Amino acid sequence: MAAVNARLHIMGIVGIRSGSKGVPDKNIRPLAGKPLVGWILDAASKSKYLNRTVVSTDSEAYAAIAKSYGADVPYLRPAELAADDSPEYEYVKHMVEWLERNEGYRPDIVVRMMATVPLQSTQDIDAVIRTLLDDPKADSAVAIAEARQHPMKALKLVEDGDGSKKLVSYFSESGREVTPIARQGYEKAYFRANIIGCRRRVIFETNSLTGDLVRPHIIPQNRAVDIDNEIDFYVVEHLLRSLSQSKR
Repeated sequence: MAAVNARLHIMGIVGIRSGSKGVPDKNIRPLAGKPLVGWILDAASKSKYLNRTVVSTDSEAYAAIAKSYGADVPYLRPAELAADDSPEYEYVKHMVEWLERNEGYRPDIVVRMMATVPLQSTQDIDAVIRTLLDDPKADSAVAIAEARQHPMKALKLVEDGDGSKKLVSYFSESGREVTPIARQGYEKAYFRANIIGCRRRVIFETNSLTGDLVRPHIIPQNRAVDIDNEIDFYVVEHLLRSLSQSKR
């Protein structure tokens, strides 16, 4: 354990509710020999900065699996925080409040990770934490990856006035901008890769996990794949096989 966190309580948290609609029981579905959530919990267990990892879940079965990977599950998440439209921020805040009220445990830094991004490594987790530790002014640090499709190329359908639809740029009503522009013509765009490290005060002062001053840590696209459907499972299994073969 690094000396830097001898006085700091740095807590990881993973949320795995049981109500996945697209892929039933997605968070515990087997992926290359272990349940999906097992991948991020394994990575977290090897962190040199995290001194506790907790899981927020509404399922006894999910809780048992999380515990088998060394995570704490202090309680089952209330139903009102496990709905499809429940903000992630709310279950994180609820956990932080519950731990202080019931255990007297008060983390200085909270690191939100997600089961659905299984290719993220211990190094990614630690790099996000290190980025935050290195800048006392920062509210948070976030893992990001370069967007595969630039958002400026997004399109939308709008009414044409005669009951039909027409295609326009997502950011304007012009059909002219539908014509592709060379990728090099845009500034690079990034998306969150779902590791967020924030100071405890940010959760309560800004009602968010990021606050205003957010520092980036860039990771490769192949470690930022977020599983949302069957195709994503296939892609990640292929990547895991490729990584396994490259280590032989």
